[in-house]
Amino acid sequence: MKTDKRERTFTWTQPLEAARQALKLSGIDYLQAMNEGRIAFPPLLHTLDFKPSHLEKGKVIFSFQPQEFHYNPIGSVHGGVISAILDSAMGCTLHSILEAGTGYTTLELKVNFLKVVTTQIEELHAVGKIIHAGGRTALVEAQLIDNDNTIYAHGVSTCLILKY
Repeated sequence: MKTDKRERTFTWTQPLEAARQALKLSGIDYLQAMNEGRIAFPPLLHTLDFKPSHLEKGKVIFSFQPQEFHYNPIGSVHGGVISAILDSAMGCTLHSILEAGTGYTTLELKVNFLKVVTTQIEELHAVGKIIHAGGRTALVEAQLIDNDNTIYAHGVSTCLILKY
């Protein structure tokens, strides 16, 4: 059996210090500090090669270029990778409206996969949107789209809002 071995190396910073800083800042300030390099991105972004491409209060977009290391055994991007970028966009979109000392956790995540994702696609964007944010729970959604606004996946998440 012939194999074309590939290799990938990446580095990251210890994530717990950044997480502690999250409680001291409003969500938008925390996300902006990461975007500006004052706080390290979480390791997941390096692992899956996601990048934030847009940040405003109530809307966060993550982008990625589908790569072979994202593939499942049948030759397309694994649903877990797609779920992860949608979850990141939804969670950060919610985080962007939270006050200092407030966090969140995902209670439920549902993803619909609408089109196959392969390395033939140049770049995809997970666009987060808040449907409803209450005192204890929030409902958020995200769509995975290409540069022509073709939808590849849609996610919805229920989050629990935590006061620290």
